[in-house]
Amino acid sequence: MRAVRIGAAAVAFVIAAACGLAPAPDDDRAAPATKATANSSDVVTRSLTDVERYWKGEFPKLTNGKVFQPVRGGFHPYTKRNLPPDCGGQSAGYQPNAFYCPDGDYIAWDAQVLIPQLQEQFGPLLVGVVMAHEYGHAVQARLGNTDQPTVVLEQQADCFAGAWLADVQAGHSAAFKDITPAQLDNTVAGLLMLRDQPGTPAVAEGAHGNAFDRIRAFQEGIQQGPRKCAGYDADNLQVTEVPFSTEQEAETGGELPYADAVNLLAQDAEDYWTRTFPQLADDRPWQPVKVEAFEAGSPPDCDAPDATAGGAAFYCPAGGYVAFDNSGLGPALYDRIGDFAVGMLLGDLFARAAQVQRGEPAADRAGQLAVDCLAGAWTNDLLTRDDQSNQRIRLSPGDLDEAVAALLAFGRAQKGTGPSAFDRITAYRKGVLEGTGVCG
Repeated sequence: MRAVRIGAAAVAFVIAAACGLAPAPDDDRAAPATKATANSSDVVTRSLTDVERYWKGEFPKLTNGKVFQPVRGGFHPYTKRNLPPDCGGQSAGYQPNAFYCPDGDYIAWDAQVLIPQLQEQFGPLLVGVVMAHEYGHAVQARLGNTDQPTVVLEQQADCFAGAWLADVQAGHSAAFKDITPAQLDNTVAGLLMLRDQPGTPAVAEGAHGNAFDRIRAFQEGIQQGPRKCAGYDADNLQVTEVPFSTEQEAETGGELPYADAVNLLAQDAEDYWTRTFPQLADDRPWQPVKVEAFEAGSPPDCDAPDATAGGAAFYCPAGGYVAFDNSGLGPALYDRIGDFAVGMLLGDLFARAAQVQRGEPAADRAGQLAVDCLAGAWTNDLLTRDDQSNQRIRLSPGDLDEAVAALLAFGRAQKGTGPSAFDRITAYRKGVLEGTGVCG
């Protein structure tokens, strides 16, 4: 049977791809300077100074002692009326952007729209990460490592930004102190916006990568440091983005109707765990799991529910079913993010069932991360299918970004002991890329 493809993301962009490029406002009049723009410019300056501090220490370790040379052309804030310097003999014009110009060896940023907007919506740490990304391009030029596809260079710069952030977290920065899980989650939420349109092939000129891949690169920088980043090339970079397979799919975005998405995804998760659970649980068979949808405020009775999404969804071990709010939570995920956000919810619920059925806890921090990894393993199965597969559905462009957006919705750090969205995305990514064998 020909596979039905699950659809692309429906998240509204605040920022498009291209190194922070954002949609230009319709009004081309220069906005007056405000306290917010002044404050954001201060954050940019402090961030760039700190990034230079970081590379002065780290660059020699990557180059057998070669001394780091800061950018020669300086730092250039610009507005609609005060444009950035020419780059390579061409006027850059006005775009809500941040960029590194290799010919002039300078970094420029829109101080009127883009940076104040980022800071207001996602916090100053994202501004620092954007600047660290742009400085990462300057580092590439100094390493002589620019003969790579754009997608490699962009994700390498994401990785370099993550390596800087790890140094900040270690307490070495004068610009940012005591980074909280909530700040980190807000930064990841901002990075979700900095991605290619679904369906952009990784080999396309100017491709930057989907959010799943860019966040992966950022997290690798944090976890493994700049040497890992410096090793990126076209042969070893993990890329998950694919183009749409048909014109019809591109026109529709591949979105399934809500009811079809729920039914097909639930059945697929049931089929997946029937096939794979014995490998996870010493050849014990999977106990079938029913799906019960309920109206908000009227969940089915369950003595000890294993809940997620603020209690709007849960697995009931005694009843052998999973349940979710079908009047609020499910439609909201579908409308605001896309159909695979619903898949992420169902993937979480079935993974909870798998975790409990194999005799492991799902409610504590370690259990939640195992659940996320197992949901990623199911996603891996969806991702790696081909048109000849007997399975009825598989992923299409944008779905992994929808999953990341859903995890942010479920797991944004709050006061308490649960894992942050950053940690949950890390666990999910591990399952997506490596399968059930790495899920503990």
